[in-house]
Amino acid sequence: MTMKKKLFAFVMAAAMILSLAACGSSGGGKGAAAVDTATVAVGAVIIARDDIPEDDIYAFTSAIFENKDAISEQHDKGKELDLDFASSVTSVPYHPGAAKYFSEKGKTVASVKDGAGAGASRALSFGTGSDTGTYYAFGGVLSSYVSSNTSTAVTALTSGGSKANIEDLAADNVQLAFVQSDVMSYAYNGERLFDSAVTGFSVVAALYMEQVQIVTLNPDIKTVADLKGKSVSVGDQGSGVYFNAVDVLAAYDLDVEKDIKPQYLSFGDSAENLQDGKIDAAFVVAGAPTVAVTDLASAREISLVSLDQEHIDALIASSPYYSANTISAETYNLAEDTTTVAVGAVVIARNDVSEADVYNFLYGTFEDIANLSHGKAAELDLDFAASVTAVPYHPGAVAYFADKGITVPGK
Repeated sequence: MTMKKKLFAFVMAAAMILSLAACGSSGGGKGAAAVDTATVAVGAVIIARDDIPEDDIYAFTSAIFENKDAISEQHDKGKELDLDFASSVTSVPYHPGAAKYFSEKGKTVASVKDGAGAGASRALSFGTGSDTGTYYAFGGVLSSYVSSNTSTAVTALTSGGSKANIEDLAADNVQLAFVQSDVMSYAYNGERLFDSAVTGFSVVAALYMEQVQIVTLNPDIKTVADLKGKSVSVGDQGSGVYFNAVDVLAAYDLDVEKDIKPQYLSFGDSAENLQDGKIDAAFVVAGAPTVAVTDLASAREISLVSLDQEHIDALIASSPYYSANTISAETYNLAEDTTTVAVGAVVIARNDVSEADVYNFLYGTFEDIANLSHGKAAELDLDFAASVTAVPYHPGAVAYFADKGITVPGK
């Protein structure tokens, strides 16, 4: 019943309030005979807006009653859940989605609200990256799995990357987005790429590290210093990748506009231009293995340029959002490991996305990692996911991590 896992964010609460039997308790002082207390009771009822889609209410009701045993383990009221009592209300009509579920269980409700349940579910748009980058590939896997296993529908969209995603998020063109942790910080504080602070978003989770990969086919380019005077792709102008290139080159006393011949290319275009001999090297900032680099490595013998420890330390000291990182030789079938730096890949959400949808996104991401068909799934880790400090977490994320015993700073 994978579909029935979808609304556990609501189900724990619903267990307490869906079904209350008549109250009766045993008690008495020491040595006295136990005497029941006779009283009266009212029912605790869940109601829904008429414009909630029929399928959503059906799924909600199903999730409760198909998981009665699991709910009972979490709260005693789960033991009182009863289909006859749940379908016994006569004073107000039932939502069509609830009536449909009870009908399938052989229960006929007194009345059904005409015209209710006709609203449309709004799929959340998830801004990712280019179709040759890790954001889009992994974002597509997450969107599909969350949509199939929770009540939240998510659609992954290609995009221009971190900066474009934040701009699209602010315009409500997307509701979820992948961003580099450094670009997220720029936006929230109104720095570098952003003329003013963008604060209408909050953190969902950090998912994995994105390595700064300097790719070349030229065996004479062995260090960052060797890029001087060369034609180098530094990502789209003003992009997160561009500023990563600025930072790395500056650590080696190179100016991106003066000491190299900068080319402003996407990952896919960078790979094509490398293969055609039009550029000497390219900065690619994405989780390794990256599709564009993997495709290039399958056709040509590539090299990745390592950063030495002295310059890594200097870079981290000046820009603490970087972390030292190693790309294993096996990633692209190279002769040796590559030492570099990395930033975090973070999912963010508009502040007005519902708490339930963000909870469901995290539930779909972390509850069944083994079935996420992408290599980055192996890097998913709850402690890392909850490690962001630069921007507060969305309330739905706060609730999910709290259920896992982890406290994060909330919006």
